Amino acid sequence: MAADSLGDELHRAVKLALDSGEAASLREAEALFRRYRLRIDVGPDVLQSPTRQAAVLTSVNTARRCFLGGVKVTGALDAPLLVPWRSCRTLRDAIIDLQGTVSTDADETTEGIPRIVVGDTTRSYAHAPFAVRATFDGWRGGAVPLADGIRLPEQQEFTPAGVLAGAMAVSEAFQYVRGGNPHAGKRVAGMSLWRLEDTSWLTSSDSGPSLTYLPTRLWLIGLGHLGQAFLWTLGFLPYAQPAEVQLVLQDYDALVAANDSTSLLTTSALIGQRKTRAMARWCEQRGFGTVLIERRFANNFQVDGDEPQLALCGVDNAAARAALELVGFKRIIEAGLGKGAQEYLAYQVHTFPASRSAKERWGSAVTAPADEALLAQPAYQALEHAGVDRCGLTLLAGRSVGSSFVGAAVSTIVIAEVLRMLAGEHSYEVVDGTLRSPKGREAILSEGNLEAFNPGSTDRILY
Repeated sequence: MAADSLGDELHRAVKLALDSGEAASLREAEALFRRYRLRIDVGPDVLQSPTRQAAVLTSVNTARRCFLGGVKVTGALDAPLLVPWRSCRTLRDAIIDLQGTVSTDADETTEGIPRIVVGDTTRSYAHAPFAVRATFDGWRGGAVPLADGIRLPEQQEFTPAGVLAGAMAVSEAFQYVRGGNPHAGKRVAGMSLWRLEDTSWLTSSDSGPSLTYLPTRLWLIGLGHLGQAFLWTLGFLPYAQPAEVQLVLQDYDALVAANDSTSLLTTSALIGQRKTRAMARWCEQRGFGTVLIERRFANNFQVDGDEPQLALCGVDNAAARAALELVGFKRIIEAGLGKGAQEYLAYQVHTFPASRSAKERWGSAVTAPADEALLAQPAYQALEHAGVDRCGLTLLAGRSVGSSFVGAAVSTIVIAEVLRMLAGEHSYEVVDGTLRSPKGREAILSEGNLEAFNPGSTDRILY
């Protein structure tokens, strides 16, 4: 297989086993990931909570892309779906649509498989090697060790916190099965999307305000890992009139098999389709209006007054990032992820205008060459012996490692920034963190750089 074709096929989480040297071949790496399985136990109170349902669906959607042995969901699932997902009517339908397996298996210790619990449960997890609870209240969300008996009140509904809790729970479970982080599943892992600088999110009494307004006019730059995560979290917001939402979708690529490993709205059935068109169909099924732009983002145009003035950017391209402030947007929220086997859990979020411009941040950035040490790993040597040339191997080694739970978690930070903006509240210039060590997050408030404006808003449904 040609290196460029292999790069488009390569599962971005499986690449971890290639880069670490633990797998001697691509086949061996894939076999390793097929041994990873996860179980999600759903309590009956999930059926009355949109936020808990968002946590369940996020857990299923992100986990099936990295636990290749399968995701099994148990519990009372035959009840109306309270968050929109395609044409699904029940939580069971949505779980199956997202490629989870629904089971009535009551075995409490199924082969040591890690567990995620959402909602009330009467089961015993005394013998489970790993069990965490996804929990939330208002703008706070995360995963906590089930054995600690900790749980947030889960009274104030806020679906981005459900997305965050589900993503953090899968992150902890994935780090546990991968090894290398002895704290995974034994710590509290979460944040307050209202006060990102607050590391006491679990004990804080400030859960943030109830939602009043929701965004209607956004320009999305990039529709891969992060762009689709933005849409996932945006789609769960409780729009009373989704037809009022108008999105500009900008990308120039087609979907490839590798996108299915990281991108929350991609399935194998969509491979080969333009990202803009596939995402437009999803948006329109949600009830949102779309405009498509199928070209690279650059400073060769100007946004006019009738177009969205608020941009969400999720591209891994320094030239595009450097041009963000040069086309006329009034506000930009940009997110980026770490790339390598040690950094794929890291993220940064920037809001512009800022004390340092986008051009200053990325205008002189140079693409780093692939780490030559990777090419000495057994799996890359096996590919070379199979006929992949040195140039092709270098390109392949330079592809990013990634997992969709990281993008899902980061999307909640980005969408929360939009929601605070609509409420006329505080903004963060930079948020810098990693899911490897969630408490190590740094959040810097914007000071005097942002002019207030209304990017377009509409009412929400009252739960």
